Amino acid sequence: MKRLIAIGAVLTVVMGGSALLMVGAADQHRRHFAIGTGSDCALTDADLEAVAASLGSGFGTTQAAHAITIYQTAADRDLPEQAAVVALATAMQESTIRVLANPAVPESYDYDHDGEGVDHDSIGIFQQRPHWGPVATLMDPARSAGLFYDALVEVGGWESLPVTVAAQRVQVSAFPDAYADDEPGARAAVATIREVLACEWTHPVAGHPINSGWRTAERPQHNGVDLAAPRGTAILAASGGDVVTVVCNARTPAGRPYTCDIDGSPEIFGCGWYVEIAHAENLLTRYCHLGSRPEVTVGDTVAAGDLLGYVGSSGRSSGPHLHLEVHRSHNPNFDTALSPVDFFASKEVEL
Repeated sequence: MKRLIAIGAVLTVVMGGSALLMVGAADQHRRHFAIGTGSDCALTDADLEAVAASLGSGFGTTQAAHAITIYQTAADRDLPEQAAVVALATAMQESTIRVLANPAVPESYDYDHDGEGVDHDSIGIFQQRPHWGPVATLMDPARSAGLFYDALVEVGGWESLPVTVAAQRVQVSAFPDAYADDEPGARAAVATIREVLACEWTHPVAGHPINSGWRTAERPQHNGVDLAAPRGTAILAASGGDVVTVVCNARTPAGRPYTCDIDGSPEIFGCGWYVEIAHAENLLTRYCHLGSRPEVTVGDTVAAGDLLGYVGSSGRSSGPHLHLEVHRSHNPNFDTALSPVDFFASKEVEL
């Protein structure tokens, strides 16, 4: 399991229409899902080998991991898969999807790299030159991909342009037609990556029904569903991903911090002990009202079915249950919430 140092902070979020104070200093750190990594179902050896094979001959698992990063960066920006196809075809042509240092840019050797290039002062996977940004950014697969996408979306009608034309509008290469040769491998890789990121999903408290739905007429601000599981029921990770939040979130009506180690009540504000997991496909799940400190820590990598903690009634709660949310962003808010019933149904899991 990966482990990160938690950084204390005080955050305010909105849940159920109320502003809630996050308490529990070292437990509050939130970080972004590590793009292209961090999901046990995304980077197994077999999956990396499958992605490498789809790219074509001469590509290995290191390049496959970078390809997943490029794909996931597009997904994090809510871009269509065509963006990832254009980016992958470009990276295949420019560097064979390798992070390349360059003796013309000595600083580039200070960063992790897969080899050396000598094309003017171009560096990184996309062979970007100094006007693109700092060396540290150009040598980072996710951030350099972000720069590529920033430029791509400025190209009018890029979605309907031939891949080689869209790539050329971004790269302004001396060989404008070169990217066409890499389009088949890029498309095949995108299809394979989509499959390896389609992780297993499971019911977090199987056998226990919904007793309060998502954004009902009575509770239009209710961003999740309440599952009527009894106290002490094991809460399982719905899918593989990174634990990004472990927080005691409770306060009194007067705004004073309130413990999460005893039952709350409808008069207490907050989600109690809760956990958030960042998944592939830019998804996030939230599990609220645990009865005690969760069994996971920020930075842990979990698989579907791993234990997160136990059902309780901490925070704003009238009795033991699990409040479950699903978001289409690693930075959740009211607008990113999805209906858990519909989402889990799309993963062939009935809540």
